[in-house]
Parts: sequence; C-alpha cells; structure tokens
Amino acid sequence: MKTMTRKMRAGSKPSALRLVFLMAALFAVTSVYSLPVTRAATDTDQSHVKWVPQSFSELAQKYSPAVVNIRSEKNGKRHLEMDPHFKGGPFQNNDPFRDFFEKFFGGRPGQGFKQRSLGSGFIIDHDGFIVTNNHVVEGADKIKVILKDEREFDAVVKGRDPNTDLALIKIESDGNLPVIEFGNSDNVKIGEWVMAIGNPFGLEHTVTVGIISAKGRVIGSGPYDDFIQTDASINPGNSGGPLIDMSGKVVGINTAIIAGGQGIGFAIPVNMAKGIIEQLQSKGEVTRGWLGVAIQDLTKELKAYYGVKGNAGVLVTKVFPGDPAEKAGIEAKDIILSVNGKEVDSSRELSRTIAESPVGQKAKLLVLRGGDEKGFTIELGKRPETMEAAAQSPEVQQKNPFGIAVSNLTPEIIQQFQLQAENGVMVVGVEPDSKGDEAGVLPGDLIKEINHHDVTDVNQYMKEIGKYKKGEPISFYILRSNRGFVAITLTK
Repeated sequence: MKTMTRKMRAGSKPSALRLVFLMAALFAVTSVYSLPVTRAATDTDQSHVKWVPQSFSELAQKYSPAVVNIRSEKNGKRHLEMDPHFKGGPFQNNDPFRDFFEKFFGGRPGQGFKQRSLGSGFIIDHDGFIVTNNHVVEGADKIKVILKDEREFDAVVKGRDPNTDLALIKIESDGNLPVIEFGNSDNVKIGEWVMAIGNPFGLEHTVTVGIISAKGRVIGSGPYDDFIQTDASINPGNSGGPLIDMSGKVVGINTAIIAGGQGIGFAIPVNMAKGIIEQLQSKGEVTRGWLGVAIQDLTKELKAYYGVKGNAGVLVTKVFPGDPAEKAGIEAKDIILSVNGKEVDSSRELSRTIAESPVGQKAKLLVLRGGDEKGFTIELGKRPETMEAAAQSPEVQQKNPFGIAVSNLTPEIIQQFQLQAENGVMVVGVEPDSKGDEAGVLPGDLIKEINHHDVTDVNQYMKEIGKYKKGEPISFYILRSNRGFVAITLTK
C-alpha cells in the first residue's frame, strides 16, 4: 500500500474509473479473507455418514482376547491340512503342503499319520463355550484351544450342525475368560465397516478390516445358504472367527472364500446362528421343522404357466409319502404362497422359515392349486438328517415337428437314471437349429405335461401336440436334471 501511495503522489492523478476498479478489488480480497470457514454443502448434507475410522486399534485390542486359535487332530491317511472347508468345488483352495508331500514322499502319507486342522473361534460366555465352524472340529480326536494370553486348554465338542457349518465346543476354566457378544446381523447395512479376527495360516490373532459387500449370498454350500459377503480378508485358518461391527458385536461367523476371488469372503449371519447355538448348548443337537416336500423357485415362465401373479410363490415338485405335507393334503405342483400369513418368494426363504419353526408347531399354508387359493394347516415334523435326491439323464428316439426326439420311460431308464417319476416322456435328442433347440429344450429333459395335460407315453405326447394348429402356442412342462421344473412355450 505504501508503494502504491507513493506512485499516486508522484504521478498523475488516477482517473475516477481506475479508482473504482481498485477499490472493488480491495473489497473482494478483504471479503474472502473475512469469510468464516464452513463445511461444503455435501458434507453438511451427509453429516450422518461415518467415514473411515482414524484407527481400528482400540476395537482390535478390546475384542481380540475373546478370539481363540483352534488346533484339531485326528488319525487318518490324509496329509496335513488347513481348513478343509476352503477346498472342493468352487471353493477350492490349493493346499500348501500337498506339493511338499508329493515331491519328497511320492504322494500322501500312509496309515497312522496325524491329520491336523487349523481354525478360529470365539468365546461367548464365562463358562467356556466357544463358537466355531463344524469343519474345524468335525471328526477330531483331540482339540486344543489357545488364547491370546497363551493359555492352552483341551476342548470337547458339545454339538455340531453340518447343515450350517456351525459347532459349539467347551473348555474348562476358572471363569476368568474374555467374551464377545452377539449383535444383530439383520441391522448391518451394505457398505458398513466390519473387522475379521482370526488365525489365518496359523498366524495367531490377525486383524483385517473391510466393508459389508453384500447380504443374502447363496454360494452352494448347503440348504441354508444366506451368507454375508465381505472384503475384509478371510483366509484358511480364519474359519470360525468372528466378523464384528464397529460397536464390537459379532454380526457373522467367518466360514468360506472363493478360490481365485481375492477380496471375497463369506460369513454366516449371526441371527441365523443364534438359535442353532442355543440348541447346541442346551440339547447338543439341532432339530428343525419339516414339511416333507421338495421345492424350487418359480421362474417367470413357470409363473406364467401356473398363472401366478406377484412375487410370492414356491413350487412343490414332490411330496414325500407319510410326511406332514402329504397328511395335510399338499400335492405336487401346488404353489405355496405364504406361511402363517407371511409371503414366501423363494425356496430358500421357505426352507429357512420352516426349519426355524419348532417341531410339532402348526403352520398355516396358503397354496395356489389349479388357479384357486386353498388353506392348509400342517403340524411340522422333524427334518431328517439326510434327504432323498433324484438324478436324471436320458436316451432313445422318435421325432416330432419341433425337432425333439422322445422316448417312453422303460423300467431300465427309470432305474438307470434314478427317476422318481412314473409318467412322462424322455427327450433323447434335439436337432440343431430346430424350434426345440432354439427354445432351450435339452436332451435328458423329462416332458411331463403339454398345456397342463399329463403326458404318460409317446402316443399321448403326439396326440396332445396334434390337437393344436399351426401358429398356436404349446407349453411344455419339463423336469430337468439338477434344476427342477421348467416351462417352455413353442409355437407350432
């Protein structure tokens, strides 16, 4: 300002316009520096969002002591293993010891070798009950539990549930044990922060963090798939460890990864586990409600075939003789719309609803049959440990205008392919680029109905097709191996 003043005195008098511009500039600069510092509008609008915590150390320090290292051992022929649940099918994981044994010992060790598994668990009460995965302790002759403070205990299995891969073990102590509490997995939201604590690859008390990536994942591991997906690193040895939220409550039990799917891990929702753990603690086993039916989801084609409106509905594909559903009058091809007034829109939801109901409880089912709704009251039985499975596949000949070769069901075919159905015709071939091929008919399909009329043999099949004129739609109701029922519509 001093320099500017001197120049003004020494030089000519500035014009009025120049003076105006000068004063405006000074006012703007002064105004900017005098403005109060405020959050951006987006920050204010999203002030409820919790961003990345500055540190997870307090959470890890407080709850890691309740997480234990589990080492199980059993006699057998197989080589040293880590977390067998991470191997097989789509969840296969390379065993770091297999190459070692095959290279130096010419294969797997023989009789008398100790098979060891490593896993994790967490203490849920001061009496010494510990939650873990079933595959960590299944078949174990000896189980050792190691705490973070290096105390070691021998543990015994109090109960297992292979269907959900949960187990409850117990150690004897003076009651001076750290514990961790169950939370509410229904309340966790996609995108929320979580922490996994466990012993990956035998490295004790490792902490990883991430977010909830998805809920309700079906990964093909059992009849009660309903997993939480997270990108918090889960590795062999983490099995049975807790997935905790930012309040330090357990929202999931870490259990599986996908081979090659880095950053993808799965945990059993704790709300599904609570009732199972309670039963294992009180009775040593889990009992589930049972209808006595085989079921499958409704595709949009099946919904159109049966005239189902809305999202609700699960197809009954088979009724087991002598079981509660048959006694109550449920039939194959019924559509179960609701249980006790609550709509069911998937076979997984129906299975879980019934399984979580006590044995002996009466369930009210609303069923769609032939376009009419009917109500049934069923007293639930106890679910058997092993379920009957049907497998099919095909072979023989005869053609029709759709390019589909079909065959009668012979006793040999029924026995060979373990068919549970006594009527229908088997698709034994489909001509390339034919109408049947383009519509998706496959060899091995069992055609059971044509436009809601039962098909018992090839003659009746041809007779039913012959009823329709060129250009008219014909709906095929098909039982497909490893998938269930499908509906395919062809135009004659």
